[in-house]
Amino acid sequence: NLFGGMEMSDLSRLSENFDGVGHLYNMGYINNFDYLYFKKSKEENSSYYDVVNAYERSAAFFATATYSYKGRYTINATTRYEGSNRLGRSRTARWLPTWNISGAWNAHEESWFETTLGKALSHATLKMSYSLTGDKPPVTNSMSIFRADKPYRPNSKDDETSIVLSSIGNPNLTYEKKHEYNFGLDLGFLKNRLSVQADIFVRDNYDLIGMINTNGTDGVINKTMNTASMKSYGQELSISSKNIENQNFKWQTDFIFTHVKTEVTDLKTNSRIIDLIYGAGFTMQGYPSRALFSIDFRGLNDEGLPTFINEKGQLTVSNIDLQSRVKDYLVYEGPTDPTITGSLGNTFKYKGLRLNIFATYSFGNKVRLDPTFSSSYSDMEACPKEFKNRWVMAGDEKRTNVPVVADLRQLQKESMLYRAYNAYNMSTERTAKGDFIRMKEISLGYDMPAKIIAPIGISRMSVKLQATNLFLIYADKKLNGQDPEFFNTGGVAVPMPRQFTCTVNIGI
Repeated sequence: NLFGGMEMSDLSRLSENFDGVGHLYNMGYINNFDYLYFKKSKEENSSYYDVVNAYERSAAFFATATYSYKGRYTINATTRYEGSNRLGRSRTARWLPTWNISGAWNAHEESWFETTLGKALSHATLKMSYSLTGDKPPVTNSMSIFRADKPYRPNSKDDETSIVLSSIGNPNLTYEKKHEYNFGLDLGFLKNRLSVQADIFVRDNYDLIGMINTNGTDGVINKTMNTASMKSYGQELSISSKNIENQNFKWQTDFIFTHVKTEVTDLKTNSRIIDLIYGAGFTMQGYPSRALFSIDFRGLNDEGLPTFINEKGQLTVSNIDLQSRVKDYLVYEGPTDPTITGSLGNTFKYKGLRLNIFATYSFGNKVRLDPTFSSSYSDMEACPKEFKNRWVMAGDEKRTNVPVVADLRQLQKESMLYRAYNAYNMSTERTAKGDFIRMKEISLGYDMPAKIIAPIGISRMSVKLQATNLFLIYADKKLNGQDPEFFNTGGVAVPMPRQFTCTVNIGI
């Protein structure tokens, strides 16, 4: 089988922003503007409307070839040559060739399979593939980008237009790319009542896009470019079994297990301490793609204030610089992405009744506890449970690691005391395991018998009760009620809520 083709796209966007000054929405949409507003805008060099044009064009040529011999051996090859205007006119970057070659061996189609393995195995398939894929970079400055501007002048009468350099060109900018090798095995046992799928993959990502710090000789301090390489490997296992299957009752179990590890092999970014210790973390060469680091917490002093080892190797309360790029003193906690994930589901069917119990699990990562501690608090804030164990009097530093609620004397004595509490929120004391087992879903459904609903003119009717995100079966006690899957990025955000749904499906 041979197949080839091409595709082209041209997407144009027009974005407009209009303040509508003097537009009376509650008075029949009439206009009542003051010329002083436009005088002010002209003097401060602002604009009450904007118009932005954007164009995205792409072209791709692709071909695939597949050969199969007697259903036993199959070889497939695919190639794609893709181009985009997002990388400007750079001939070295705007086109990306990708390809994939794969093969499969269906051992159950061999003449000897039935006599040797047929009693135990229903089918057996061996699969392999190797590929090069790529992603368009999130930036477009393979060549210098210029834009129109109106420079500010002290006098509004001195009005002129100009062209400014918006982004320095990067002639080496190119697609993010990945080599991937896959090896898989698909087995069926007992007339396919038990199915097992196992896969192993190895990935080599390179030319990854990121921000680097430069010496400023080209006019910018921070620049986005191809800055990193990463290796990863993992295993996936899927088991599906039909435990009981008869005319009235069926019980099926599905189990999924995934294990993934990553390592950054090359990284040119010189990140700050705050990037490595905050939230989802960052990375350094030799560590996972998203790693979490912490400031080394060394207990409370005799005043209940937290102490740390700073970038100079000194024991301190507040003499710590989170903007520093000296990172040797940080403590590596672990990856923020779980290394083991999966699920376990059981489905029961009895006549028209269906019961589904589905749980998910995740292990191997670290999470940062919510940053709830501060050098001062207002009446608008709610204190978490940890405050019950806080330092209250001298000697409490021997029984607790929860710092004191700072008083006025301490705030006046330590002018930078807020740094101590910020560092405490990002310290080794404020991390927990992200491991959990969650009861993800329980649902109960029922199909009404036809003899009941037929007399009222209904051909089918089903009712389903579903509960989602019910509870955590297991989680680290140090989380103290915090959801291990939720990270508050700011603004209005809540953890995954429990949901209860009732669905009625009627067909006439």
